[in-house]
Amino acid sequence: MSTAVVVIDMINTYDFPDAEKVVPGAEKAVPRIKALVERAREEGVPVIYVNDNYGDWNSSAEELMRTALDGKHPELVEELRPTDDDAFVIKGRHSIFYGTPLEHLLKEKGVDRLVMVGQVTEQCILYSALDAHLRDIEVAVPRDAVAHIFDDLGDAALRMMERNMSADVEPSEGCLLSSDG
Repeated sequence: MSTAVVVIDMINTYDFPDAEKVVPGAEKAVPRIKALVERAREEGVPVIYVNDNYGDWNSSAEELMRTALDGKHPELVEELRPTDDDAFVIKGRHSIFYGTPLEHLLKEKGVDRLVMVGQVTEQCILYSALDAHLRDIEVAVPRDAVAHIFDDLGDAALRMMERNMSADVEPSEGCLLSSDG
């Protein structure tokens, strides 16, 4: 089994409805996401950033990063800066798969398991986990490495992923990244 860590929508200006509701969860999740990403890089596990383009179809990874660092919470963005070795996929909708080349990238890398981290649990994470499940890709969503807007919906989304998609939703510290790790 080959795993990739997917960082979802963390390159963010936090300038959207309900942004201030997600910030407390993001503040808690960022150190855990950073630790998982660092561990993945050490273990040779691919790290893939999939990020919304916020309606700017001329944007690039670098432009999204610059804009996010000029946003309302650059401290949350700086900690998760992608490296040149990380893949970066731009999306326009909630799912990391919808209208993106991600599925092709995963096939090229032989990835059949995703560790999804980022935001928002009850939206982009949930929809992406469902799309992965429909593609027969195993999913792990470390519950302490995702941020939600609403506590009850975030908890419900994690329960749905665990029950309906057989997703591993255990804390990030014990999350298996590679068969060696």
